[in-house]
Parts: sequence; structure tokens; C-alpha cells
Amino acid sequence: MAENGKNCDQRRVAMNKEQYNGNFTDSSSLSEKKRRDREERQNIVLWRQPLVTLQYFSLEILVILKEWTSKLWHRQSIVVSFLLLLAMLTATYYVEGAHQKYVQRIEKQFLLYAYWIGLGILSSVGLGTGLHTFLLYLGPHIASVTLAAYECNSVNFPEPPYPDQIICPDEEGIEGTISLWSIISKVRIEACMWGIGTAIGELPPYFMARAARLSGAEPDDEEYQEFEEMLEHAEAAQDFASRAKLAVQNLVQKVGFFGILACASIPNPLFDLAGITCGHFLVPFWTFFGATLIGKAIIKMHIQKIFVIITFSKHIVEQMVAFIGAVPGIGPSLQKPFQEYLEAQRQKLHHKSEMGTPQGENWLSWLFEKLVVIMVCYFILSIINSMAQSYAKRIQQRLNSEEKTK
Repeated sequence: MAENGKNCDQRRVAMNKEQYNGNFTDSSSLSEKKRRDREERQNIVLWRQPLVTLQYFSLEILVILKEWTSKLWHRQSIVVSFLLLLAMLTATYYVEGAHQKYVQRIEKQFLLYAYWIGLGILSSVGLGTGLHTFLLYLGPHIASVTLAAYECNSVNFPEPPYPDQIICPDEEGIEGTISLWSIISKVRIEACMWGIGTAIGELPPYFMARAARLSGAEPDDEEYQEFEEMLEHAEAAQDFASRAKLAVQNLVQKVGFFGILACASIPNPLFDLAGITCGHFLVPFWTFFGATLIGKAIIKMHIQKIFVIITFSKHIVEQMVAFIGAVPGIGPSLQKPFQEYLEAQRQKLHHKSEMGTPQGENWLSWLFEKLVVIMVCYFILSIINSMAQSYAKRIQQRLNSEEKTK
């Protein structure tokens, strides 16, 4: 890794010499043109140019479909093998027989794993703004299991309906028998699958930077370009953000596996930079992915689980509700909906929500549902804007290449 760093420095020095010899265009005018192009692309959003944005988004989808069709056409043997495997699995799934009980069990586990891995990928893959699936899905699931465990004095919830719905078992446990470890064990699969998904979502920056380094071509990625500019002006960095990025880059470059593990094991918004750094300095794939997988799916996931479980444990929740009620003036009015929500959850756990007349919807659950809808809609809008801007960048690059050939 150190040799890769030295080679990179030598290449950069050589490029600087060539630049001083006049082989490159003036850097100030080039950076100014890039800045103008970037500002022009950033204006292509649905709330400013809706028709242009939708048009570019549609064209970008067509371009991507064309590229993938071409790739699949050149890998016909893989496509045929996949189709044969799919046909065999379909036949196994629909043909009646004694194997169906195993098929149903495998299907249930597969869908569970795929659901949480998919949410993890959406959280970190960098599609649009990224969907904060821990706050919207995994965190609330762990909180629900925690509240239910303390209410039921057991984590042996009936399956089905768990995990779609949590209800107390008919034979509840003895009060005080629920431990932190029992709740951690109950949500371990969901949390680890989500962590594996977040690790997979960190791979695109790594592969992009690695391919750019091996080919010597300038990648179509602004984060990578910012990374190279940061390396060139490392000594002049003054602001906190630049120093933090340099610290991550130095940690990953000098410490290697354990540096990547440290960055992946804590909530770190700069981890994309770690992936770019590893790809740029040609860190082996399994070194990067292994450290990322251990850090995100095991260490970081347990830290987050323990935090949520402690926060929503029975005595902490009761203290928080009491604290809300103690707020002068508005405390009692704020405390009431929280108490109603907790009481409604207790009734559902004990099968009491189905008895009597239907209960009115609590405004807390209504507010959370609307928040989820808003965040998902904003995530979709950000994907549309991002893909439209990608197509605009294609147009700008084509125009720039035509200008150079004239």
C-alpha cells in the first residue's frame, strides 16, 4: 500500500512537470469551466426545470438499459446459465411434493434476508440522497421488539404473525427475566442483514476509483475528482471538513485493514472517502470488503442495537414520558398522546385491539407514517434529479470532446 502511495506521488509530480511544460491547458480556466458546468447541472431539478428534468431522466434510463443490454449480450453464456437455473428453481417451487415444506421455509428466510439487505443497500449505495432506512425501518423494529419484550416478559413471539406483527405469546414469562442479551439475540438476523447491505452499498466508490486508477482515465464522478484535488492541495487544507477527510484518507492509507475497520465501525458520513481511497491506492478487494463487512455488520450494528434497546427499555421510556409531563405549561398536553400510544401498543400485544369498537388512530403513529412517506418520496425525487444531472453531464462531456477535436 505504501508503494502504491509513492507511485501515486511520483505520477502526480510528473503530471505537474508536464503541466509546467505547457502540455496541459490552463488549470484556472479548466476549473472555472468545470465549476460552470457543475452549477448548470445542479439547476436541473424537478422544482426548477420539471420538463427538462423528466426528459433527461427518461433518456438516462434508456442509455443505462442500452449499456446493460450490450453487456448481457457479450455474456450470453452467463445469461443462459442464469435462465436455466431460474427455470429449475421455478419448477421446484411449483411442483407439488414432500419438498414443499422445505421450499416454503427457504422462501420465508430468503425474503426476510433480501428485505433487510435491500434496505441496507438503499441506505449506503448513494442513490440520490440515500434513504435513511435505519431511522425509518430497522430502528423502529428494534424499538418495537424491545417494548414488546418488556411488556410480554418474553421474546418468543408467535410466528406468524411475527415479524410482520408482534403479539405476546399465550404463556408469558416471569417479570424481570428479560435481559439485554435476549433482545439483542432476537433482532440479530435483521440487524446483521441490514449491516451486510450497507457494506455492499459501499462497493461502487471502491470499484469506480480502482478502475480509474488502473485505466488512467478520468472517471465520471465528482467525488473522485474532489478526492484528487484534495490530494493535490493536502498541505494547504485549513477548514475542518478538509482536515477530517484527510484524516480518514491517511488512516486508511497508512493503517490498512484496521484503519478501514475503525472507519466502518462507527457512524461515519465520510466512509465513501475510505472506499475511494482504497480503490485509488489499489487496496485488495477482500481487505477492503472484509474490514467493511466486519465493521458494519458486526461491530457498528451491535453498537446501534444496544443504543436503541437501552433507549426504549421499559424504565427509560417511563422516565421520558414522566419528564415530558413535567414540562411547565404544555407538559400534560404533550404527555397524553405518548401515554395513549403506549397503552394502544400494550393492548395490541395482548390481543385487545381487536375487541370492542375500533380505536382511533394516534397522532404519533399518523405523524410517523406521513414522515416515512415524505422521506421515501424525497428519495425518489432525488434519484430522478440525480439521473437527469448524469445525462446532462453526458451532454457536456460530448460537447467538450467535440470542441477539443476542432
